[in-house]
Amino acid sequence: MRILLLSRRRHACRILLSACVLFLIAACSSKPAFENLDLTGNTAFGQNFSIPDTDGKTRTLADFKGRLVVLVFGYTHCPDVCPTTLADLTQALQQLGGDSRQVQVLFATVDPQRDNPKILAQYVHAFNPSFIGLVPQDEAQLKQITQDFRIYYAKAAGTSPADYTVDHTAASYVFDQQGQLRLYVKDAQGAQPWVHDLKLLLQH
Repeated sequence: MRILLLSRRRHACRILLSACVLFLIAACSSKPAFENLDLTGNTAFGQNFSIPDTDGKTRTLADFKGRLVVLVFGYTHCPDVCPTTLADLTQALQQLGGDSRQVQVLFATVDPQRDNPKILAQYVHAFNPSFIGLVPQDEAQLKQITQDFRIYYAKAAGTSPADYTVDHTAASYVFDQQGQLRLYVKDAQGAQPWVHDLKLLLQH
């Protein structure tokens, strides 16, 4: 009888041990629980870019290896979503504290006609001195980058030829420290989703 009980206990211990091992394996292999859309491994969106910054230097992901890169599309005359998103990112970086040095925000204009390098640099630096503005060289480059990242944009006429708005997809993209596309983020969500997801990426 005693031998039978010991055998049963050993069997139960083996089952418990196996369950713990399976749980640990599942926990280690599971994807991070992002609040935004996980694009890991999705090749339907752009995987890189090559656009001049406001100093005329052509920027690619290779320039920021080792840091998370947030690529925002918008324009300086945007009345609501763009400034809200940049303000959200500013707050998120403040909440990340020292880890914010591992995050680079890039703001690519969809209105290079009005957003010349000087204007764009002043605009992004008003939110955070570390933010970098990107200015497509011409319409062809703008079309290429927006097609790569599936960003819609179109001018909407105003009261004069110079007074127009630009309808555009209100979304940003996040690349990890190895330059892999990881997230699609809807703009103007507030700082909290940014903080949550950027922390997760910094931990992996």
